[in-house]
Amino acid sequence: MFGTVEKTPAPADMIKDGTEATFMADVIEASQTAPVIVDFWATWCGPCRTLTPALEAAVTAAKGKVKLIKIDVDRAPGLSQQLRIQSIPTVYAFYKGKPVDGFQGAIPGSEIKKFIEKLVALGGDDGGLAEALAAAEEMLAEGAVDDAAETFAAILAEEPENAGAYGGLIRACLAQGDLDQAQALADAAPAKITGATEVLAARAQIELARQAAAAGPEDLLRAAVARDPGDRQAIFDLAIALHASGKVEEAVEMLLDLFKLDREWNDGAAKAQLFTIFGALKPQDPIVLKGRRRLSSMIFV
Repeated sequence: MFGTVEKTPAPADMIKDGTEATFMADVIEASQTAPVIVDFWATWCGPCRTLTPALEAAVTAAKGKVKLIKIDVDRAPGLSQQLRIQSIPTVYAFYKGKPVDGFQGAIPGSEIKKFIEKLVALGGDDGGLAEALAAAEEMLAEGAVDDAAETFAAILAEEPENAGAYGGLIRACLAQGDLDQAQALADAAPAKITGATEVLAARAQIELARQAAAAGPEDLLRAAVARDPGDRQAIFDLAIALHASGKVEEAVEMLLDLFKLDREWNDGAAKAQLFTIFGALKPQDPIVLKGRRRLSSMIFV
């Protein structure tokens, strides 16, 4: 699968062959400034002939934010025994002199990409963190929740007050179904970022998740509203149920109708719920823009 990967020439210190004698300098010492991947391989290993070129290509694409050391196990038996290499290919990643990640066997290109991205996040330079944050958001959007959580956590290990990563980790906990952990993270947010948009959005999502857990049956609530279109509580509860089932736009429309019907009902609950939903979405989301316009038109009449 990876045998046809075209390799772009990389700087000599980015990808090179290692030995037992150079391991301390090439890996332990070098990993103090950037993550170092160690690829244990052998000339007779078929999977190695596909994995190694793919690793080389991915490391080259990372443009110096990670390094790759290739070690032939037949030429380094003592090191292989010390690190308990039982099968090849085996890949370890080191940072600050310690192993931080790894895998065995040839893995798909998409998994190699995620592996590299997590290491870039550990590297700690601003550009790397930004790229890692974007990658984590992509993972979360694609449903790779565990990988996203690990990447958000790695970013926070380097920059504890990174609001984007902190909010992302809370949202990853919600995606994992761990509402209590999400709440604990929100409560423990560093003071400097408690008011950041990303953290506030995550808090709003926690509130909506709690509401979803207690939402009533949508069909029964629809029937209740049909029987009495003026039943404020039924309208509100139906909006909660609609949002819980992913019908966000319909929920917003229902709350806007309730606000128009009785803006003061239950201490302005419709308006407050609208702001919670808007806060959980991105500011430029069409649902937010349309909803805010309609709400404003009703407030300022």
